[in-house]
Amino acid sequence: MKRIIWVVIFIAVVSCNGDKIPSKSHIENKSSETSGPQDIIQINKDKNTIRERFSPPEGYKWVEEKPGSFGYFIENFKLKPYGSRILKYDGTPITVQHLHEAVFDIDTGTKDLQQCADAVIRLRAEYLWAAGESDKVIFHFTSGDPVSWNDYKSGKRAFVNGNSVSFRKTSGFDDSYENFRNYLDLIFNYAGTISLNKETKPVIKNTDLKTGDLLITPGSPGHVVFISGVCRNQKGERLFLLSEGFTPAQSVHVVSNPFNRGISPWYNLDVDRPETKTARYIFKPANFRQF
Repeated sequence: MKRIIWVVIFIAVVSCNGDKIPSKSHIENKSSETSGPQDIIQINKDKNTIRERFSPPEGYKWVEEKPGSFGYFIENFKLKPYGSRILKYDGTPITVQHLHEAVFDIDTGTKDLQQCADAVIRLRAEYLWAAGESDKVIFHFTSGDPVSWNDYKSGKRAFVNGNSVSFRKTSGFDDSYENFRNYLDLIFNYAGTISLNKETKPVIKNTDLKTGDLLITPGSPGHVVFISGVCRNQKGERLFLLSEGFTPAQSVHVVSNPFNRGISPWYNLDVDRPETKTARYIFKPANFRQF
């Protein structure tokens, strides 16, 4: 169970809790809301990256991401074989298996930690690690306390006492990937949608949306999905792929679009729309962010 530090008396769970807490923002199986013809978008089932597996709708082309960017990292991320199920951290499948189109080839860990905000944090951290920029890895606890990989690998550890956090050096230097994952598990334990929202900046124009950007509801419970692909037609109209982690901790996955099967898994997004329905969550209002 994730632990959340608050500077107020009230304590609650920050990350998405759709499988535990009923909410009007959560959507599961609502087939009556689907529309349009089925399976129109070509899915290249033998391909193993987001960009290669998902063809854009007719008249659209993939938007090129700059090599070395976070967006490029996401759209070229390796996927598990087509048809892979979403598995919880304990290896068992979740109940709902019809609202995703692909599963990222990345571990979930063995504890109930890597939930929705944590999935974004994990991918951002993995991107910086792979780019040789792990010195830039720093995330905040929900309390606002910053915790950097540089401090953690140098042996500095966080000690939580009620609402306060202190740091002391208790371990030797260790810059191994195994220790990096230990650091991320610590972040997962004390971070969430509230801290992630504060670490990112708002996107206020549709033309600024890009792969790697977030759609987030900070709160208790909150949720976040991230843009994992963008395509555009000659008119400049764009469609987007969305991916997420969820609660309990489970496989990171590309979500389908049950509200418009004619373009699924692509979504039509608008930063000014009062609400955005995704496969398993309604974001109201829309709150797009980027690193």
